[in-house]
Formats: sequence, structure tokens, C-alpha cells
Amino acid sequence: MTELPAIPVALSTSSVYPERTPDAFAEAARLGYDGIEIMVYGDPVSQSGDALARLVDYHQVPVLAIHTPSLLLTQLVWGREPWGKLLRAKELAERLGAKVVVLHPPFRWQREYARGFERGLAKIADETNVIFAVENMFPIRAGASEVSGYAPHWDPTGLDVPYVTLDLSHTAASGSDAIVMANTLGTRLAHVHLADGSGLPVGPVPDEHLVPGRGRQPCAELLRGIAATGYRGMVVAEVNTRRAATVDDRLADLAETLAFARDHLASVPAV
Repeated sequence: MTELPAIPVALSTSSVYPERTPDAFAEAARLGYDGIEIMVYGDPVSQSGDALARLVDYHQVPVLAIHTPSLLLTQLVWGREPWGKLLRAKELAERLGAKVVVLHPPFRWQREYARGFERGLAKIADETNVIFAVENMFPIRAGASEVSGYAPHWDPTGLDVPYVTLDLSHTAASGSDAIVMANTLGTRLAHVHLADGSGLPVGPVPDEHLVPGRGRQPCAELLRGIAATGYRGMVVAEVNTRRAATVDDRLADLAETLAFARDHLASVPAV
């Protein structure tokens, strides 16, 4: 495997869903992505260090990040105990040489986990070189009402956590200003999920994960900004290709996302 650039561009395995984890490796290798972020879900391969290591060797595409099974649909993956999930994600990251574990804030009903979240996360982080980066989420709006499914908050910028993942589809869904969030985070910004969103009502969960440039988020501005300020994390393409009619259509979307990221990261000389 070749040496990684200063800001690698990786492919989230969620970007090929409902295809499987091995398909993501094959498509990342074909398109020239710098690495993979593994979304841990029901696919047994996504949970297996041995299986993932074989895919790394075969495709010569490294695993750069692990996304814990934090979604509602993955609540039973790796058991019900949230701290156990984080420990397994840490062990998987260490096994594969990944530098980052992405996690969501606790759900509101995970009361004990939420109460000890910041303190417990700091304890786990002290025991490893793996970075735990908490991802910004979004509330659900119904008319004038707004309901958050997360605690202490869906926005980790105000939490006492050392590292944060900034997801640009989620800033659209929450109505947040991505540039302000990035500037507020400063060196705590450790990871970027590159996608786009319109910020318009698109059903009960307005989380679109569009190809960058197809929505209203400042994707280009954000990439140019981090390239100019010495960012040393990675950028991960996390786009929804489920509507792609054919494999070639999906590949075209993923290639467009990769080109977008590299073009804007390269438009400003790295510090």
C-alpha cells in the first residue's frame, strides 16, 4: 500500500449499502480511494477483524476508521451494552491499524450511558492511541416542535469530548452552520463525513447524504478551509447511493465524490 496523503479521502462502507462490505473494498480500490471506513452493522464481515484483514491484503486498501454500530437499526449488533460496543470497536481498530473510532452521542433512553458518557469516553481514550470522535447528529422536527433523541445533546460541540466528527448531511438536517461548527471545534475537529443535504423537509428523517455539490451545504468551502489550516484528520465519503439504478451509476456517484474532495483539498496548499 502506498503512503497516505496529508488528508486521506476514504470511502465509508455505508456508501455502497445495500451491497456488502467486500463490495466497498472492491469499489474503493477500483476508484482509487485512500482507504475505508467500516460501518459495523449486521454484515458479519463488518464485525470480523480476520475477514477485514484479508480484504485489506487482497485489495491493498487500508481500514482507516471504524464506525460503531450506533444506529437504531444496529442496536443489537455486538450486544446491548454501549460501553462494550466501544471497547470492541477500539479492539477492531487496533487490530486493523485504524486511527479513528466514530460514535454517536447516547440515545436519550440510554440514561446511565448518557450520564457517564463524557467521563467514560475520556477513560477509554486514555487507554489507547485510537481517537474516539463523537459525531454531530440532528433533532427531529414536527411543525414548530423539535425533539432530540440524544443526550446530553445531538450537537457534540458543547460536550466535554476531545474529538468530534463533523457530518455535513447532519448539519443540513439540523439546520446548523457547518463552517461555524468547524471553527468552534478548532483542533477538536478530527474527522469529516463528506456528504451534502438540502436542509429541506424530506420526510421524518431529513438526512439525505447527497453527493457533495448537489445540496446546499458549504462542502467546498469546508474542504478548502481544513486544507488551509493544518487539519490532519481524514475526509470520508458517506453518500447515499441506494437510488443508483446500476452498479455503474453508483460508481459514478462515488467517483464524483472522490474527485470533489480531492479537487477542493488540493485547491489550497497544505500547511
